[in-house]
Amino acid sequence: MQAIALICLLAYTSLLFVVMFFTSRKADNESYFIGNRRSPWFVVAYGMIGASLSGVTLLSVPGDVYNTQFTYYGIVIGYLIGYAVIALVLLPLYYKLNLTSIYTYLGQRFGNYSYKTGSLFFIFSRLFGSALRMYLVIYVLQEFVFSYFDIPIWLTALLFIVVILLYTFKGGIKTVVWTDTLQTTFLLLALVLMIVFILRGMNAGMGELWQMMSDSGYTRMFNTHWQEHNFFLKQIVSGAFITITMTGLDQDMMQKNLSCKTLKDSQRNMFVFSGILLIVNMLFLVLGGMLCVYAAQQGLDLSLMKSDRILPAIAFDYLPPIAGIVFILGLIAAGYSSADGTLASLTTVVCVDFLNIQSHNKTEKEQITIRRITHLIISVLFLAIIIVFANYHNDALIRIVFNVASYTYGPLLGMYAFGLFTKRQLKHEKLVPLIAVLSPLICMALYILAKKGYLGGYQFGFELLLVNGLLTFLGLLAISKKSADKRWPNFNVNFLAEYHRYKK
Repeated sequence: MQAIALICLLAYTSLLFVVMFFTSRKADNESYFIGNRRSPWFVVAYGMIGASLSGVTLLSVPGDVYNTQFTYYGIVIGYLIGYAVIALVLLPLYYKLNLTSIYTYLGQRFGNYSYKTGSLFFIFSRLFGSALRMYLVIYVLQEFVFSYFDIPIWLTALLFIVVILLYTFKGGIKTVVWTDTLQTTFLLLALVLMIVFILRGMNAGMGELWQMMSDSGYTRMFNTHWQEHNFFLKQIVSGAFITITMTGLDQDMMQKNLSCKTLKDSQRNMFVFSGILLIVNMLFLVLGGMLCVYAAQQGLDLSLMKSDRILPAIAFDYLPPIAGIVFILGLIAAGYSSADGTLASLTTVVCVDFLNIQSHNKTEKEQITIRRITHLIISVLFLAIIIVFANYHNDALIRIVFNVASYTYGPLLGMYAFGLFTKRQLKHEKLVPLIAVLSPLICMALYILAKKGYLGGYQFGFELLLVNGLLTFLGLLAISKKSADKRWPNFNVNFLAEYHRYKK
């Protein structure tokens, strides 16, 4: 079984290099950064499904149904609101300014300190978050495949990072847009086939199995206890702001959108993608409920297992061997999609925002050299984070990723909200980095106080992201002054008017 899984890994990796060969020919810096703005919108929309879901969704969402039932879907409902804001507010702004790095907006709106602060928070957020997603895939493959060959986890991680480094090294985002389509296909195929295998294993129809899940309480979608961390209104609001920040204010996700030919194509991509994501996430939750019912039938005590291990354990130990192969293919696809676009986007932000390689005094050859060195350094950092985290994994990673995002994306949310919703100018712009650091620290203190019961029993969920953004917004308000400058884009507040004007 392990040998077959290894062959599948090699075959899938070969497919990625075939895609890389065709997409990276005659690639230059513009190809690497924005795909020459020639990516078909439907290809971007389809590929973004895999990039958004990743191995965290494949493993943590079904596995966490045992603990939280279907309450995660409240966050998914909130996604729709967030994607609408991105399509109608943020994308018109990015296209109008013709941005390569979306954090250039902060420099135009406020100044250099804000610009660098926004870029640094993205670098930390994406580097850490994507490394955790990648780690989860490596962890499972290590447990069920590579340990059989006595390969240490650090070598498994190194092999994955080297492969991703090689196939994104030349083509960058131009290659990633197309490899993401391949990865989405295998991820969705694994999801559907795993559902089929469990149905066959239980010799039951979908209606019968749904009734069993409902009777066991796994289909509960809305928690009406407002003090708990997964209260349904918290979930919906949090889902909207998680989307706005982790997609709309995230260079990785926006870089793919900005590679579309026009604003309309990019918006069309966003709306189609968000609709499909609703269906796919429900399927992941259904898979999770089915796993719980199937485990009970087999006498498997899920309370003794980490939630991230539930799906692989059942796929390898209880279902037919073909199920394990399908699972491995989906997991490999999820693993690559967790990091390839991130490597390209982090390289873009470092090169454009900090090394300024697009300046006129650097030749194309010099720019490519700097870009490749940066790409290599970021790959090494990825590897280091994965190896360190291997010693601390003891929770459902979907919650860890979102909790980290609550702290790291909050300042970005506050900075963009202040820039877009006010006309004020910062009179002490040098204090922006301090405000951006203090806001997450205050949120961390509030979270600890709530855990210890000092806030009347209230428990923070992912809405901590919103609190973080509000604190940053208030901090910027405190160091700002009125301005009579009404020029676009520096002090614009009327989104819809500008959007319709831009369409015309």
